Amino acid sequence: MKLLETKKVETALIVGIARSERSRVEVEEYLDELHLLAKTAGVEIYGRVIQERDKPDPATFIGKGKAREIGELVKVKNIDTIIFDDDLSPVQVRNLEKFMNCKILDRSTLILDIFASRAKSKEAMTQVELAQLQYLLPRLTRQWTHLSKQYGGVGTKGPGEQQIETDRRAIRERISKLKKRLEDIEKEREVQRKGRSDYVRVALVGYTNVGKSILMRTLSGSDVVVENRLFATLDTTVRIVKLTPDVKILLSDTVGFIRKLPPHLIASFRSTLAEASEADILLHVIDISHPKYEEQIHVVQETLKVLGADFKPTIHVFNKIDLLQDRTIFKDIQKQFEHSVFISAERNINISMLKDILLEIIDSNMTEHLLTLPQSEYSFIAKLHEFAEIIKTDYDNKNIKIRFKIERKKIGQLQKLFGKNFKNRLKKWKDKYKEEKGKS
Repeated sequence: MKLLETKKVETALIVGIARSERSRVEVEEYLDELHLLAKTAGVEIYGRVIQERDKPDPATFIGKGKAREIGELVKVKNIDTIIFDDDLSPVQVRNLEKFMNCKILDRSTLILDIFASRAKSKEAMTQVELAQLQYLLPRLTRQWTHLSKQYGGVGTKGPGEQQIETDRRAIRERISKLKKRLEDIEKEREVQRKGRSDYVRVALVGYTNVGKSILMRTLSGSDVVVENRLFATLDTTVRIVKLTPDVKILLSDTVGFIRKLPPHLIASFRSTLAEASEADILLHVIDISHPKYEEQIHVVQETLKVLGADFKPTIHVFNKIDLLQDRTIFKDIQKQFEHSVFISAERNINISMLKDILLEIIDSNMTEHLLTLPQSEYSFIAKLHEFAEIIKTDYDNKNIKIRFKIERKKIGQLQKLFGKNFKNRLKKWKDKYKEEKGKS
């Protein structure tokens, strides 16, 4: 009988520092999330170590004594990997390797590894490879050999194996090529976005694993990948959603945010995250059942600032209310956030209320006008029907009087249609509209 070989599950020890400005409880919560990240990467956590220091040791991050202690534990328990909750410098990695005969990863490397395993499209794979190379370039120490010759498993996916025998110059050349490829992808996306300008664009943003994809599926009714794990979505998904028979929006899902998201990753995924920065409205999805949902809100807001999207009209969508025991907090939250709604995307609770708030914001961004034109200008009238909501039309001899609503951002399209004197004519339309509205 032939015995089947079973793949050994990689074991890891996670390490954090409790500094003076960060309580031990807070560090435990950070390590809980690191544990979940490691689990997402397929690693079994043996245990955790918290070192109390005023500040990280420049040489070993945790101090020589603690490094020696962890090294002994690695030897006795045959631990494969040590994962630090903070980023390590190249010097710190080199020094730690003297004490620990195993892989040494930090939080950013782990997140990059998860992204590498999730990337499916050419764009996502390009973005992840670029982020990995930029992060690893200054770390071409013995850790670089971890990527193929000495170790396998978590932290080893991506460009490492192909680049082992190359020098820094070759890697920089590869980075330049990847950046050029992403620029080309961005140009293609620009064309796609211009083609979708007739729709109000709404982007889902939020911390990872808060239920954005489930909400996308609930609103659009289409098949969207839904998994209960971190970073299930890397590629942007765009769907047309009908709010009413007359109002349709373009809804896009974006990659989830997380604490200490590597800057290189944000930069590399900028073309994907542009869906958020160029959207008309943001749906900030929040897992209200999470004990640290307020901190997650802050992380998302800070990331949106980096993207230049923090000024957008935003609806705070508090999801997973079906998992909440105490709902008395709703009133206080509503006072804090102007546009907020409490839903369960999974159970379709209060989805109609969310749609109503969306419609309210869309309507507030509309401007109403009255225009009188000769009936002979049928081409302009036909064009007006394409991107404005016609409220009323009255025929008077050879003229047609049109009352319409239009999004403020589309006024420019009217200007192109009407010509140089557009602004003066629009003012006359507005004055005439006010005059007639006053009479009525």
